Amino acid sequence: MMNTAQQLRFYIEALCVYDLKKDSVISSLLDLLQNISNEKVLEKQSEFFRKVTSHKSFADYVSRLILTDDNAFTKAAASGKADTLPDAVLNGVKSDLEKLEAIAFIKPEDIYNSVENEDLKKVLKTLPAWETGTAVSPLRTKWAENINVLLKYHRENGYGMYSKYVAFTWRNHSLCPISGTDPVLLSDLKNYETQRKKVIDNTESFVNGYPSNNVLLYGDRGTGKSSTVHAVLNEYAKYGLRMIEISKSDIPDLNLIRELLSESPMKFIIFIDDLCFDSHDDSFGELKAALEGSLSGRKHNTIIYATSNRRHLIKESFSDRENDINRNDIMQEQLSLSDRFGLSITFINPDKKDYLDIVDKIAADRQLNVNPQKLHLVAEQWASRKGGRSPRCARQFIDFVESAQMRGKEW
Repeated sequence: MMNTAQQLRFYIEALCVYDLKKDSVISSLLDLLQNISNEKVLEKQSEFFRKVTSHKSFADYVSRLILTDDNAFTKAAASGKADTLPDAVLNGVKSDLEKLEAIAFIKPEDIYNSVENEDLKKVLKTLPAWETGTAVSPLRTKWAENINVLLKYHRENGYGMYSKYVAFTWRNHSLCPISGTDPVLLSDLKNYETQRKKVIDNTESFVNGYPSNNVLLYGDRGTGKSSTVHAVLNEYAKYGLRMIEISKSDIPDLNLIRELLSESPMKFIIFIDDLCFDSHDDSFGELKAALEGSLSGRKHNTIIYATSNRRHLIKESFSDRENDINRNDIMQEQLSLSDRFGLSITFINPDKKDYLDIVDKIAADRQLNVNPQKLHLVAEQWASRKGGRSPRCARQFIDFVESAQMRGKEW
């Protein structure tokens, strides 16, 4: 008669849609189950214990693996096209989920009771037990019956690594997830409503599959250009929006990035922060081609958002300014790139009235009990020391005031 260890071993080996055998923890369990009849079982159980206990619990871990797996079912579910999958795939999903639920709730006693050698059993009994725990929602009980719940989950949260992370960087020709992103919300950003509305409207069009434009946000430092892009991501991540941040040196990889993402049902902002070129920078032409004119064309699920502190994206050298012909060529190049961004949005530093209005609004958000006259006076002194007024300056000033109040200090 087949014991529990043998059955679970066969379950792992028979997984079809959710092929999790390459995962280090599942692989360690499989290794343990394959050595149940020899003395290696002690070593393998100890190894499995160490790996499991680095996570919350085994059931929690397995259920999270399922929710973040990249397979035909999760990808189709994320795009809302699971109804186009063959019945064989859906039956495979149900079968795998049933097996994985049994695997996730394996107990140390199941190993102990499957070992026949009495000496090994005595030592096994001395080993600590791992925590089986509970699965995460929506996989609580009867996993095989939760396909409709999983469909909804992936439609709202994506699939694979895109269900676990919303932002990535491009490093060494591959995507690297960012675990801690800027939590800024649109409601945290004060004033500049006209500028933000343009970005929001364009992003909504993009997320919903309507025509949309590449965007250049340019203007003074500290006016909220990058924060606007981060806040838009946080607002629309639940609708399938993701972000890939690249540096200027990665611009030659733009077509490669687009090809890599082309089969994904998610929508991606390719974000280039603080964009600026030297007059002889090769990546300038690469970006022009990527924005418009490249043979590979723009993909339906990618869009470029860039920020810059200057409207004209090429720095002029002194020799460029001396030569009228060179200067004219550079101006034409500047215009040719800026024009390829369908939407260019200007952010300029606020005047005194708007700056103090931003200070007041941030202070109100934080529910600070302050004297308005003193707040304005010290805010102006702060801006003077910082070299000018800006939303960033206002936020940094309120951070200072809040910290001082929390510590019972004068500001």
